[in-house]
Amino acid sequence: MKRRQFITFIAWRNAGCPQDLRGRHRDWVRLIAALSAMAYMLASHSALSQQPASQGKEAASEQQVFNNACRTCHTIKEGDNRQGPNLYRIMGRKAGSLPDYSYSSAMKGADFVWDEEKLAHFIASPDEVVPGNNMKPYSGLASTDDRTKVIAYLRSVSTGRP
Repeated sequence: MKRRQFITFIAWRNAGCPQDLRGRHRDWVRLIAALSAMAYMLASHSALSQQPASQGKEAASEQQVFNNACRTCHTIKEGDNRQGPNLYRIMGRKAGSLPDYSYSSAMKGADFVWDEEKLAHFIASPDEVVPGNNMKPYSGLASTDDRTKVIAYLRSVSTGRP
């Protein structure tokens, strides 16, 4: 059956189709209707996300800021250290404490645990918090809003969205 004949077959049940294909028309229509319904359900917003649309946009914005400011050197995957250590579950972790990463002596000697306040200050100005760290050429993220988004993203990937 040629393409044009098939389209005609689907659109008009008895239009120029051989007798043996007319009986199958109803089956084709049901199949197409079922597949269309499944595609609609899979593509619907409620099927894709259990979060309100504003939360989804907010999370995407947080991830985008993290990607732009931090992802060159850091990942959020446990055990995946790059130029910088992974930031998986950084909240509550002692600074310079990942066993499989070679920190600077300044970071190893830092005597604090990462929390939101310490991260915000460090992201704004790493050299003020830990003088002699190896975060060069990064000198800080000036925007308070962007720092808040990075911290929210790190919190969400470590503990799940609050």
